[in-house]
Amino acid sequence: QVQVVESGGGLVQAGGSLTLSCTVSGLTFDDPAMGWFRQAPGKEREKVGCIVWDSYFKDLADAVKGRFSISRDNSRNTMYLRASSLKPDDTAMYYCAVSRYRACGTDWKSSEFNYWGQGTQVTVSS
Repeated sequence: QVQVVESGGGLVQAGGSLTLSCTVSGLTFDDPAMGWFRQAPGKEREKVGCIVWDSYFKDLADAVKGRFSISRDNSRNTMYLRASSLKPDDTAMYYCAVSRYRACGTDWKSSEFNYWGQGTQVTVSS
């Protein structure tokens, strides 16, 4: 059984930083891409970042480019999201997901991901 567990969320002041972690266990196929998504109250889920198995390709949404970075440590089955220069608009539940595919598509979307975590809350105060 695949388990996806996020951690690292919390309350931070605007301008601060957090590092979110996502650990996956029970995968029965190799080399999936992984992604971060977020959903704020009353808003639709939006993509944040995607990274392929060997990290040669990473993509970040325009809203977080230059402030967030995505990485993974396959030896630990863990993906990270380093969120810096946080803004109140970054407040959301952040979700980790495992893709069906090895690649992050040109216009990758949530439907490509079939295993999801329960989320970790990030709250940015002004």
